[in-house]
Amino acid sequence: MRPKILLGGVVAALLYATIPALAQKTGGALRVYHRENPPNASILEEATISTVVPFMPLFSNLVVYDQQVAQNSLETIVPELATSWSWNAGMTELTFKLRDDVKWHDGRPFTANDVLCTFDLLSDKAPQRLRRNPRKSWFANVAYVTPRNDHEVTLHLSQPQPSILAMLASGYSPMYPCHVSPAQMRSRPVGTGPFKLAIFNEFQYVRVVRNPDYFKKGKPYLDSIEFTVVSSPSTAVLSFAAGRFDMTFPWEVTPQDLRLIKREVPTAQCDTTSQNLNINLLLNRSAPPFNNADIRRALTLSLDRRAFIDTLTQGNAQIGGTMQPPKDGVWGLSPEILAGVPGYGPDVEKNRTEARAIMERLGYTANRKLKLKISTRGLPLYKDPAEMLQAQLREIHIDADLDVVDTALWFARLGRKEYTLGVNATGNGIDDPDQTFYENFACKSARNYTGYCNAEVEKLFDVQSRERDMAKRRRTVEEIDVRLLADGARPTIMWSRSATCLQPYVKGYVAMVNSIYNGFRFEDVWLDR
Repeated sequence: MRPKILLGGVVAALLYATIPALAQKTGGALRVYHRENPPNASILEEATISTVVPFMPLFSNLVVYDQQVAQNSLETIVPELATSWSWNAGMTELTFKLRDDVKWHDGRPFTANDVLCTFDLLSDKAPQRLRRNPRKSWFANVAYVTPRNDHEVTLHLSQPQPSILAMLASGYSPMYPCHVSPAQMRSRPVGTGPFKLAIFNEFQYVRVVRNPDYFKKGKPYLDSIEFTVVSSPSTAVLSFAAGRFDMTFPWEVTPQDLRLIKREVPTAQCDTTSQNLNINLLLNRSAPPFNNADIRRALTLSLDRRAFIDTLTQGNAQIGGTMQPPKDGVWGLSPEILAGVPGYGPDVEKNRTEARAIMERLGYTANRKLKLKISTRGLPLYKDPAEMLQAQLREIHIDADLDVVDTALWFARLGRKEYTLGVNATGNGIDDPDQTFYENFACKSARNYTGYCNAEVEKLFDVQSRERDMAKRRRTVEEIDVRLLADGARPTIMWSRSATCLQPYVKGYVAMVNSIYNGFRFEDVWLDR
């Protein structure tokens, strides 16, 4: 297997270096409205697109998903800071040869030691630790890292893990410099990417400017990108329609807003795509009432997913399980398998009758309802389904109030399990079971917000992770997905599809269909005006 993978890295490097230049124009500022204040600038510490969109342009990865291909897969991974990669025979050592012409934005050279320092941060071994480490579980299989010289580095894995390349290619996986503290990276980050930070003015805007020393000569094409915080979605859309912005915040255009934009700007480029983001429920299993398996089951049986989709997205979202459904998703359950999972059958009233029977056995009735709070983030993507959930829970004798939480506090509260029932949006960094399973459902993962822990299922995580036969891996992934859904580990309401709009003169941007985190290097974007 080694020759094939080594060849893949070399061929990808050659192809990437020889892509012919088109008639791109240089110069100009891309103006994008931002949906909210980014929590901070440190991508390694955050778990939100609000940080990735404005700050991914500052960084580089060892490898990255081709920014011009919509569906991410192992076949679309290309070199970035690395020039090639190769595996040993047992697939427990992954070696990267690195570029020798890369500088950090402050002029210091990039070397293999920076790769080591990045993995020290990700494994909590660095002298100054990350404040939060949401990707620690991604790279838990990396036992240690060996810089062989300034321009070659090897990752040593505890067991074979073919998907490690997929995680390294995510926009969530930039390399960090050894000489800059984690604290500085939160407000004044230093990267090696196509753009450098000019201004990060909290609650107002982020401005990044062209990096003149970028290692890809001739790129980026833009002089700058300006992200302006507009907290009102309606104001933001009207401003785009009036020409104040060149691009909407990715996947934030609702069907109603889309109709307005197409009416006001008929030439606007608006693409509605999936993005590997699902709306799901978080049940705090460590505290009443959801420490009771019967109540968890009743809740999962109460959901009318089609009503959520028809009301909130005009039928544009998808029903799916834990992994993103096909065809944009690579690993999702087929409709036939999904229909056999409790709560997913088409007879909603039959499911709710069973749910009411459970609740009544526990002493809850139409006159004595279970009272609780639904916590959700202060964004329409979260609040709208939370309000619908309120109405659906009344059907099974649950009376719920909304608790709307500011974005700056949301993930911290989830991490401390300061909630009872939450409506959450989970965007997967990559479309691969390793990321989804280990990050969201492993017993000790920092992002396992519900406290779900099943040792038997977790053993299957390892089985599928090290499996080299993709057909066998798929069968194990399907088994895991079904068991997670049956356990009510993190009930999925729907998989989102939303629009991103650009003015007609914006060129070179490709919306990814199976990740909302991987397509914002912006080095290929240019303005045709």
